[in-house]
Amino acid sequence: MSFLQTAFRRAYDNPWLLIAMSCVFWAGNTIAARMAIGEISPMAMVTGRWALSCLLLLAVGRRQLVEAWPVLSPHWKKIAVMGFFGFTVFQQLYYLSAHYTTGVNLAIIQGVSPVLMLVGAWALWGARISLMQIGGFSLTMVGVALVATHGDLLALRDFNFRIGDLGVLGSAIVYAGYALSLRDRPKAPAMGFFVIMVFAGFFTSLPLFIWEALAGYAFAPTFKGWMVLIYAAIFPSLLAQLCFIRSVELIGPSRVALFYNVTPVMGAIFAVVVLSEPFELHQALALVFVIGGVIIAERLGKRP
Repeated sequence: MSFLQTAFRRAYDNPWLLIAMSCVFWAGNTIAARMAIGEISPMAMVTGRWALSCLLLLAVGRRQLVEAWPVLSPHWKKIAVMGFFGFTVFQQLYYLSAHYTTGVNLAIIQGVSPVLMLVGAWALWGARISLMQIGGFSLTMVGVALVATHGDLLALRDFNFRIGDLGVLGSAIVYAGYALSLRDRPKAPAMGFFVIMVFAGFFTSLPLFIWEALAGYAFAPTFKGWMVLIYAAIFPSLLAQLCFIRSVELIGPSRVALFYNVTPVMGAIFAVVVLSEPFELHQALALVFVIGGVIIAERLGKRP
């Protein structure tokens, strides 16, 4: 076995590296979404990223799908439903709700998703939840709140419920359900399983793209829009999802959920690096709280 094959195998079997990569790629997606404004229409972005992902998977994952098809074929409807909710419904609820709520509400409510994963794992499979895990989760939520409120936690006193918050809560519930469902996915290589879900995500996003075009809201992407689309297709859509699926396979959804709140903090740091936004004290504190929460819950808490 060559050095590259050995390194890839070790990375593929390291859940902490995989979920860290997922968080980094998803954090980059928040920057891509901001850069896409005015460069590509929202539904063209969603459908386009899955269309490009389908083409890439046909090129690199076709053999894995053929090999895994005898195992996957009896479950193709279930896998398609998982792709529909985990990719299409989740993204649509999140993107649409963002127009009808504040950034603070968006970040805080979306932070509920890992809590739902943890509680769901306890309710469904009896996964143990220790006080250290609860404390670690609480610290990560403080980090998310620091990012969302730009360091002014007192702003949470003015938290007002908006209609868009229902959509954000719905997206958090949908993604938590998707993550929990990965625990009992068909025992086949992640690539073959993922191909079916991506195609489901593409086909189920088409109706909304057609509506956007017929309503006159769609427009041709600019060069920058195409660059953002390519990034979104390769990193958040393909690599992040594959890493997430594999990490759930290795350690289960309850422990993976802990890392979910790293994403908004990394997104704020990327905004400093990529968009030249100022680096402020609350961002450093948020990173400390989130990383500290992960260490406390994972190292000091009792593992399920």
